[in-house]
Amino acid sequence: MVFSSLTFLFFVFLPATMIIYYLVPKKLKNVVILISGLIFYAWGEPIYVLAMILSTFIDYTAGRIIAKYDDNPKIRRICLIVSIVMNLGLLGTFKYLGFIIDSFNMWFGWTIPNPNLPLPIGISFFTFQSMSYTIDLYRRNIKVQKSAVNFMAFVTLFPQIVAGPIVRYEDVQNELDDRTISEKLVSDGICRFITGLGKKVLIANNIGALWTQIKAMEYSTLSAGTAWLGILAFTFQIYFDFSGYSDMAIGLGKMMGFNFPENFDYPYLSKSVSEFWRRWHITLGAWFKSYVYIPLGGNRKGAARTIINLLIVWTITGIWHGASWNFMLWGAYFGVLIVLERLFLGKILAKIPAFFSWLYTFIMVVFGWIMFDGVTPGTTDFGEMFSQVFAYIGAMFGANGVAIDNLAINSFVNYGIMFAVCIIGSTDLIKRLSLKIKEKAPSWVLYGYPVVQGGVMLASVAFIATSSYNPFLYFNF
Repeated sequence: MVFSSLTFLFFVFLPATMIIYYLVPKKLKNVVILISGLIFYAWGEPIYVLAMILSTFIDYTAGRIIAKYDDNPKIRRICLIVSIVMNLGLLGTFKYLGFIIDSFNMWFGWTIPNPNLPLPIGISFFTFQSMSYTIDLYRRNIKVQKSAVNFMAFVTLFPQIVAGPIVRYEDVQNELDDRTISEKLVSDGICRFITGLGKKVLIANNIGALWTQIKAMEYSTLSAGTAWLGILAFTFQIYFDFSGYSDMAIGLGKMMGFNFPENFDYPYLSKSVSEFWRRWHITLGAWFKSYVYIPLGGNRKGAARTIINLLIVWTITGIWHGASWNFMLWGAYFGVLIVLERLFLGKILAKIPAFFSWLYTFIMVVFGWIMFDGVTPGTTDFGEMFSQVFAYIGAMFGANGVAIDNLAINSFVNYGIMFAVCIIGSTDLIKRLSLKIKEKAPSWVLYGYPVVQGGVMLASVAFIATSSYNPFLYFNF
């Protein structure tokens, strides 16, 4: 079940869940969260809810034992190891086993059968979220959650269960036990949800259709104009798709009395790749920093070790996104760029005019998206992977001998307004304009805000009802 579906919005789930949630007494609200989360997750693939329950059981049990034997380092360490191994084992089995088998079969000529296990949606999110609780408890950064219901509610909280933000226990530990649901919080949550729905349905889905069309073509036939329009379409699609989902999740969290961490901060305004990753998927970056980069030594053990640590973290970040060599290449690519900025490039970017720093960053990010989504999914052949990446980049720079063709012209005419909306929407212009209006405009003008929100909601519902193209990109991770 996805947020941008009529089943979720109107047919039973969201209305029924919220009505019951608001009507039951405070002591039963976490029970409603638990049950609704299990139903939400099991809606499309009931059997795989067991993977989430197993992850939750492992970390709840490990947490109770860690707290009970607070003065026994050996037992605490064993529980931590069990938690990490079991969660990574779940993730590895479902997400990476088939890819590993296919890779070894190709490299060594083996014929090991691939089990082709379906990927439980959001497994990368809920395993990381649940595992972080055990790690933080082991570090004594948080207090143990004794209530099994409350802990399961933390993991199964449906707004963020399948695509983030990655909510760590410390983010919501107080609200799990005692939260206040105010009229303002609910109102803010509704507005945030509608904003995210509009970003996802009205912008991401529309601009994404162009990338789907161009991506399906032979790269050797693309004109430079078509290639640029295609990858720019995906650049905006993935931003509005994922940030739209995060907005909806944050909004739903507010409606239930939770304040989830922000996940995006206008990343396409960044003037360095390092800054981009401080603004993009913020909760994932924070997770890897806390649980991988710092434990490896961070930047505390000299320049050489820092470089190695960065490359390790970014390669793992790529692998986290998918079981394919192109994701590893994508992660390593950003790792190399960030290392170069640490060594010397960052100083250059800080000195040159801001426009050129921004342009460099944006182009590097766009090249990264080619590696991310311009390669056939599940590719195990290195040569084929690089061939596809370079074929697309080559097309962007005229390697196919055609600068602009009819497809490029027609695409620009058909999607020009949508590209303009994407450009404006990916900046903080609307946010700054809204603040100025609230500060200086007469009070009656503010009544137009609910009208705009209502219009976005109606337009989104109309689009959902009439369109069959409604993917959520990060559900695959």
